[in-house]
Amino acid sequence: MTAKEIRQTFLEFFKSKGHHIVPSAPIVVKNDPTLMFTNAGMNQFKDLFLGEAAVKYPRVVDTQRCLRVSGKHNDLEEVGIDTYHHTMFEMLGNWSFGDYFKKEAIAWSWELLTEVYKIPKDQLYVSVFEGDEKEGLPKDTEAYELWKQFVPEDRIVLGNKKDNFWEMGDTGPCGPCSEIHVDCRSAEERKDGKGKSLVNADHPQVIEIWNNVFMQFNRLKDGSLKPLPNKHVDTGMGFERLVRVLQGKSSNYDTDVFQTLIQYISDKSGFEYVSSAEPGQKGWNEAVAMRVMADHIRAISFVIADGQLPSNNKAGYVIRRILRRAVRYAYTFLNLKEPFLNQLVPVLADQFKGVFDELYHQKDFVQKVVLEEEVSFLRTLATGIQRFEKYEGGKVIDGNFAFELYDTFGFPIDLTELMAREKGLSVDMEGFNKALEEQKNRSRAATTIDTGDWVIVNEDRETEFVGYDLTELETEIIKYRKVKAKGKEQYQIVLAQTPFYAESGGQVGDTGRLEDHSRQFWVEITDTKKENGVIVHFTDTLPADLEGKFWAVIDEEKRKETENNHSATHLLHAALKQVLGHHVNQKGSLVNSDYLRFDFSHFAKVTDEELNQIEDIVNAKIRENIPLKEQRNVPYQEAIESGVTALFGEKYGDFVRVITFDDHYSKELCGGTHVKATGQIGFFKLTAESAVAAGVRRIEAITGQRSASVIREHFELVKHLGALLNNPKDFVSALTKMIEDNGALKKEIEKSISERAVALRTDLESQIQHIDGVNFIATVVDLPNADAVKTLAYAVKGAVQNLFLVLGVVIDGKPQLTVAIDDELVKAKGYNAGQIVRELAKEIQGGGGGQPFYATAGGKDAAGMSRAIEKAKNFL
Repeated sequence: MTAKEIRQTFLEFFKSKGHHIVPSAPIVVKNDPTLMFTNAGMNQFKDLFLGEAAVKYPRVVDTQRCLRVSGKHNDLEEVGIDTYHHTMFEMLGNWSFGDYFKKEAIAWSWELLTEVYKIPKDQLYVSVFEGDEKEGLPKDTEAYELWKQFVPEDRIVLGNKKDNFWEMGDTGPCGPCSEIHVDCRSAEERKDGKGKSLVNADHPQVIEIWNNVFMQFNRLKDGSLKPLPNKHVDTGMGFERLVRVLQGKSSNYDTDVFQTLIQYISDKSGFEYVSSAEPGQKGWNEAVAMRVMADHIRAISFVIADGQLPSNNKAGYVIRRILRRAVRYAYTFLNLKEPFLNQLVPVLADQFKGVFDELYHQKDFVQKVVLEEEVSFLRTLATGIQRFEKYEGGKVIDGNFAFELYDTFGFPIDLTELMAREKGLSVDMEGFNKALEEQKNRSRAATTIDTGDWVIVNEDRETEFVGYDLTELETEIIKYRKVKAKGKEQYQIVLAQTPFYAESGGQVGDTGRLEDHSRQFWVEITDTKKENGVIVHFTDTLPADLEGKFWAVIDEEKRKETENNHSATHLLHAALKQVLGHHVNQKGSLVNSDYLRFDFSHFAKVTDEELNQIEDIVNAKIRENIPLKEQRNVPYQEAIESGVTALFGEKYGDFVRVITFDDHYSKELCGGTHVKATGQIGFFKLTAESAVAAGVRRIEAITGQRSASVIREHFELVKHLGALLNNPKDFVSALTKMIEDNGALKKEIEKSISERAVALRTDLESQIQHIDGVNFIATVVDLPNADAVKTLAYAVKGAVQNLFLVLGVVIDGKPQLTVAIDDELVKAKGYNAGQIVRELAKEIQGGGGGQPFYATAGGKDAAGMSRAIEKAKNFL
């Protein structure tokens, strides 16, 4: 079976068992502060497990693209070294939300593996939770007894809490799990009867392929476990491992999931891919490099396609680090000194066409981004190698230096170790690991959010958002909890109904007030966000009495200005497509009450003529006062077929909201708030256009009252400047002439100053003191700027041999010193102008430096100038 057939068979099998097939969520996580990337199939269902959202389908099945770059068996630096770990991978999963439980999950997993995929039963082992006395958790006897129907007891492994008890995090849903392992060793090797002992022992040919998690507890903040009201099934099967087993390969990389990419790399690089090569053997380094590149380009491409560009912080830094690791291996072991990784993007996009079309539709954009990152890093890589070559520190490379190469130049520690070995050196790994751990601790401290358990005030239920229609209403508090982030304590409040829009899709969250029933007392709502599907309202203080009714009131003026900017981004998006082309796609936005920011895919600077055209189109649409056409709960496929614009990297549900301003102009999927008609926007004014990243441009603009205020300020400024120019008829010509006249006058002044400096040369030469073969001059001169002093110093230096010159000058009340020394004196006597000027500058309460033959310093105390000059004389 091909990989595509294996994937489709999984989905169809569970569809036949009453499961609804759902699409993969984006690999880049939004609305969950605990995650940057989707790292497990359950992430998109987290709100269902937490009971924060209604269950639409009690049984679902999917294939989810995931990214893991840290944690058990997922160290980025190990990917490519072994045969079965990856950064980006697919997780096949079937799910039950309060429907079936262990009996069905176990029976179906056995049926699929042995009867559909035809994996020999004597190669399979299963594990169940052995219990934990300390936690008061019993052995999972139910799972054990169920497995006995299919598997001999000598193939059932009892696993500890680490291996067979799954937890979402420090708190949240959790439960025992049952893993299925496959012994992929040869029939001859399996005769040793050691298969069971190799389960969970990191044997490369005895691997876990499926994990059935039975969620039945909730972990509270104090560490205790509370039974869940509904029991759930959460399963995950590694697609790449499954394909390996079914295609009879000893490595994931030998399957058709990776071989298309690997063979392309092999053909283009001229190196043969030797899958069986062992460390130290011929072909090992090249094979590792190809595996790294084939693995990493998948992670890089899908993350960029889902909206996360490489950058220097958070998720952007993670993907940049992955990309640079792939480039390093190509550069070091495959001799690919020019950008190459980007060429793999269209190969990968074609491979996933019909599976994850997000990449196929954006392959040109993704390839451009990867290319620009490669070009940039290859320059950095060459610089880092030069730094390494110049390292002087004995036989052991300092750990801090190795960390600098890692952190600043993107060198993995294994590359530094490799280069060190080639020179007969070693690396201080203890020092490197210490520096790395310190960095991780700093990162954790900056992002850690400490949340308490929810305190239920009224019946816990899903919040109803009414903010599209209402700006205030009477409601009640469902629950609250204390939150501590960056040393600040706040509270999160969940309301039964709320008009507060939670930050999403680039639009900031609403602020406002929560007033008591009498409307005499209130607490301020400082922000509104959505976390795992829950709308949470942030406040610094809680109401005195949490029960009863409250008025939830948003800041209407702020909401109105925000709506102006949000609706303007829709008009702008359509105008960009009209002027620049339909390749334009939104790549990010920020919409608040002050301004809008819109990022979009485009490979060239937008010209002034194009910007004017875009601005004119948007303002024409505003003047048309187009009424908002809002459609709620539209079936997703129906909306797409109607020609609506959808954003890559967004997770849409089965039903969506469509925002239209003229059916023939702007029609987008959007959950934000908008004006009732475009005339409310008032006026749209572009304020900036710039580059964000390779292939991504950014436009900033203002609307409404803000644009009116800025235009008034600019008009007043022009009016004031006109008055200063005596209100000429041709403002530009008058200003141009003034600038030209000013430039001519400056040149005259500079010429006069230069002539004055040259004239001073003769006077200085008459002051020469001959001291021990040195022509010494030290004096204070009267010149208007530092350039004139420099001109004078070099003029004297060029005319007088064996010169030791010290000049003092006071410019705008600030003392400055200049020391110029003949090059031969520097060599013969070891004089250093930089060191000397620093010593002299102490007399004027200043500092400075420079080169051995020329240096300058500035200070605060002009009265010390004479002492500095005398000190210079005493030096000789």
